[in-house]
Amino acid sequence: MPPRRLERASRRNGARGRRGPAGPAFLFDLDGTLVDSVYEHVLAWRQALEAVDIRLSVWRIHRKIGMSGGLFVNALSRETGRRLTEDEVARAQRLHREAFIRLATEVRPLPGALELTAALSQLGVPWAIATSGRLATAEATLKVLEIRPDIPVITRDQVAHAKPDPDLFLVAASRLGVEIDSSIVVGDSVWDMLAARRAGALGVGLLSGGYGEEELERAGAYRVYEDPADLHRHLDEVGVRAAFPGSLES
Repeated sequence: MPPRRLERASRRNGARGRRGPAGPAFLFDLDGTLVDSVYEHVLAWRQALEAVDIRLSVWRIHRKIGMSGGLFVNALSRETGRRLTEDEVARAQRLHREAFIRLATEVRPLPGALELTAALSQLGVPWAIATSGRLATAEATLKVLEIRPDIPVITRDQVAHAKPDPDLFLVAASRLGVEIDSSIVVGDSVWDMLAARRAGALGVGLLSGGYGEEELERAGAYRVYEDPADLHRHLDEVGVRAAFPGSLES
């Protein structure tokens, strides 16, 4: 059976009648979830870290993508035994931002991302984006998604703590005017799933950021799909009614 949160979301939405949304609200991560930008972030971080004398294989960097920048640098410096000063952390974050913006011209939407978000909007399902990236890096990729002005976008600049803390998703739900326990967090990393659990939302994982299915499930994912296109094909599994043309359910 679906978790109780999904059942509660379905009952609440059902009680609203035909004029209510066709499913629970969706709170999307950005990098690796809607846009194919994880490896641009990895390369940008490698350049930034090498500038402060931290040299790591890209796979080690990839394992931390999705955390807030400060936690990210601290975690990687702990692995190397090289403690960074506050000035070095700030420099690494700045250099990452500058490098990523240069690389972002190659970023594209993930398969099905535009179709998925358009379908949710057409069905009247509320959705928002909540990313651990700051506005400067998020803006470099958001433009490829053709986001409408009324869609909330929550960035690291707007919260006290980023993932794996729940703040980003709590603020996103608040901006949509929905209950967090009636929301679904969609993300590609274990940090997204941990933040979803701490927020009290249902987590749905995507493989498009490089994490494995078992890793995402252990971190709390209720379902795991390949990418946005795969999630779009299975919206009924996460409580979205009228997900397919000709559906008999209202």
